Amino acid sequence: MKSVSFRLWPLTLLALTGVSVVLLILFWGATPGHALPEYAARTNESCATCHVSPGGGGPRTLRGMLWAARGKPDQVPDLPGVLLAPGVSDGAELYDIACAACHGARGEGLFGVALTNSGLPDNKVRTQILNGRVRSGMPAFKGKFTAKQLDALVKYVAGLASGDATPPPAAYRLEPGKLQCVPSPENAFCGGN
Repeated sequence: MKSVSFRLWPLTLLALTGVSVVLLILFWGATPGHALPEYAARTNESCATCHVSPGGGGPRTLRGMLWAARGKPDQVPDLPGVLLAPGVSDGAELYDIACAACHGARGEGLFGVALTNSGLPDNKVRTQILNGRVRSGMPAFKGKFTAKQLDALVKYVAGLASGDATPPPAAYRLEPGKLQCVPSPENAFCGGN
């Protein structure tokens, strides 16, 4: 009997080590970032600049992680030379990567405004992609696309806006987000440019 329990000892130790590791991860793992209006106002960036979720909060983007690691300064660090979708040239695919999370897979609008049949001209589409719309939560994408990628994306989005582009069929339907903003400090802002 003594030899059987002696043989099980390494397995018991391994199981206890595994449980300890899981508990350490659960209790001391990375805490999610919380998007706060104060940070958006202080940095003059939308929450989607630092957070994966277009509505803000939750896991951070690479820029958001770098910003937090630097002690949350007044300016979110840029990542010059880092393209959002290297090697992608199709406008619809670029839209899916950069825009669909906010504007919907078919341009129907989720967190961001509806683009389909909105009548936005291509020059306004280009300007808003490059410069963003801070007060409405759209981050700037200047330097995140090559010139050819930007042209393809603008052509696709302007096509959605004019009704000339046919978006891919929706795999599933999400209800549009219902963003309600109530500024707490007097100098805070809520949506719209």
